[in-house]
Amino acid sequence: MFDHRVQILIVEDEAVLAMDLCDTLEAEGYVVVGTASNGRRALDLFQKNQVDLLLCDVNIKGDWDGIETATQLLAVRPVPIVYLTALADKETLDRALQTMPAAYLTKPATTAGLRASIEVALRAFARQPTTLAALPETPGTAVACPTPAQPSKDMLSRETILQLGEYVFIKDNYQFVRIPLKDIILLEANNTYTTLVTPTRKYALRLTLSILLDRMNFPQLVRTHRSYAVNIQHIQSFNDNEMTLGEQVVPLGRQYKDAFLRHFQVH
Repeated sequence: MFDHRVQILIVEDEAVLAMDLCDTLEAEGYVVVGTASNGRRALDLFQKNQVDLLLCDVNIKGDWDGIETATQLLAVRPVPIVYLTALADKETLDRALQTMPAAYLTKPATTAGLRASIEVALRAFARQPTTLAALPETPGTAVACPTPAQPSKDMLSRETILQLGEYVFIKDNYQFVRIPLKDIILLEANNTYTTLVTPTRKYALRLTLSILLDRMNFPQLVRTHRSYAVNIQHIQSFNDNEMTLGEQVVPLGRQYKDAFLRHFQVH
């Protein structure tokens, strides 16, 4: 079964701190794919696992420090980076910023600081219009790196949909969860809320159906009714008035029928 939780790789050479970070993150509902005390071990774990976010100490043992380690990992594939360090001098910060991290977390890290830094990192990495900029700079709190625009408080309170390749991240309670686009069966509108339905769960989003469809770049999601959009890959049968997707029967509205049929090739 696909694990929808955010997958995090920890790079930290202090064993006790690494274990504490691992316990804290897993208690928050994240998955720690591994902990590495040096850059080459981090690279090995990174190549073998799905990693959604890198939590990396700047000062680690070995021939690569944390910044060089992040550089090596980014050469494999891009991921959001959160740096963790007790050193926050300008020279260190300038070097770290060259790798375009999403956040910089100073030790000692608090649970709230970790949670905030992960959210900052995921939003910034997805390059959404609602990307977070600076958070209040308090001990153990993430300091967001510069972003193109400073959003208003209203923007920060809006429901955020992040899309990274073939996945979307949506807010579920206090964290983002990862959902493969292909697993979305349908979207069902209910006033200002829309329910996203997958084979295993339903997620209620505080967005209208129209706004949600505008934000998601997934052509297989097709509107079939003013209250429904379906993933056409999950359709099992349909007629002039309705369609079946597993146990779901969804209406096919007259005004949406022509656009719906244009997604099919006629031979």
